[in-house]
Amino acid sequence: MKHKFFFLIFFFKTLVIFSQTSAYPDKWTLENCIEYAKENNISINSLRLSKTSAEQDLLQAKDAKYPNLSASVSQGLFAVNGSNGLQLNGAPSQNISANSSMTLYHANYIKNNEISKDLQVKMADLSVQEAENNITLNITQAYLNILMTEENIISFQNVLKTTQTQLKQGDQFYKAGNISKLNYLQIQAQVAQDQYNLVSVQNNLRTNIVNLKQLLQLPSSYDFQIVKPDSIMVDDNLKPLQDVQNSAQNQRPEIKYSELNLQNSTTNLKMTKASVQPTLNLVGSVSTNYSNGNGNYFNQLRNNFYLPVGLSLGIPIYNNRIYKTEIEKSKIAIKQADLDLQNTRTILNQQIEQSYINLQNSLAQYDSALQQMNISKESYNIVNAQMKIGSIDYVQLQQQRLVYIQAIQNYLQAKYSAVLNKQIYEFYEGNPITLK
Repeated sequence: MKHKFFFLIFFFKTLVIFSQTSAYPDKWTLENCIEYAKENNISINSLRLSKTSAEQDLLQAKDAKYPNLSASVSQGLFAVNGSNGLQLNGAPSQNISANSSMTLYHANYIKNNEISKDLQVKMADLSVQEAENNITLNITQAYLNILMTEENIISFQNVLKTTQTQLKQGDQFYKAGNISKLNYLQIQAQVAQDQYNLVSVQNNLRTNIVNLKQLLQLPSSYDFQIVKPDSIMVDDNLKPLQDVQNSAQNQRPEIKYSELNLQNSTTNLKMTKASVQPTLNLVGSVSTNYSNGNGNYFNQLRNNFYLPVGLSLGIPIYNNRIYKTEIEKSKIAIKQADLDLQNTRTILNQQIEQSYINLQNSLAQYDSALQQMNISKESYNIVNAQMKIGSIDYVQLQQQRLVYIQAIQNYLQAKYSAVLNKQIYEFYEGNPITLK
């Protein structure tokens, strides 16, 4: 019985894990990561709910131009004033009524309210787009960090293989008396250092994978693996800064949001001004009643039928400056929205310009780092070959080895920095993030 119980637990856990992982992409490319985050990120979905709520407000605003209708039915007892004073009569009474009203004129308040709610729906959608853009850039950086670390691991593995080969040769030289014990110990220390460097960069890989998993909000137990592209190329083709800035100003969601916010503030001013205008309503009601002892039920309902219909005009006269204050505050809100739009445009241009500078710098660093790495690699190979025949000492080899390792680090950093900055720069223009 106990074995069956544990089997059921294992079965259900396996079923839960399978149901979770079946919703994940088969291969975690950068594009898969971005699309998954857009669809499943909690913060983004929360913004989508805010948009859905705004849509409900819009539907309510659209229906405000139609008549409302309410009805009531009351049932109770009635009291009579007789010779013995007020007495409660046990006979039942009933009242049936319905009321309706419709706004005929309110200085376009209903129309402007509908416009305002429609603008808020569009602004909510733009908030979703802006959040998607932010998560896209964060995921791209985290993804490229993983690729850079994986390439770094390969470099350290190659360095370790070289030093391990040197250790075998050093062991032979030491036994043959060609090198001192100090040099032999230095080679051993070099191998240990390279092993430590490899373990350290492998730990960095695990950390970077966890960072991307957390951005994707995946379960901790999920075995997350990314797909490495066939090649990561550095493209030095730079689009003009002004062209990218112009494109971004016309299509970025933060700009459109600020523009709509300015329109909404202007619409709110119109609505506020309507509060000091007369309001004309069409009102009507229908009612009837019945009381026991005064005849047939349906005859009473027919005879007591009452249908008043008329117009109601509301004229605001004085309200302790409340309306005036709201109008002035609405004007201030328009000026603030205009300043926010100008500030958003300025910040976006500054961000794009900084991205352009970062890309230029990283491309220049990449060219220099590539040249430095090639030269250092060739020098290291030459020094390593000279070490085998004993024409140089270990100190020279160690110095060249450190230069080569640093050159590799600089190259990888410059390479992936250039790729990331290129993706960010073109993303501002509206191009999708892709490593293809």
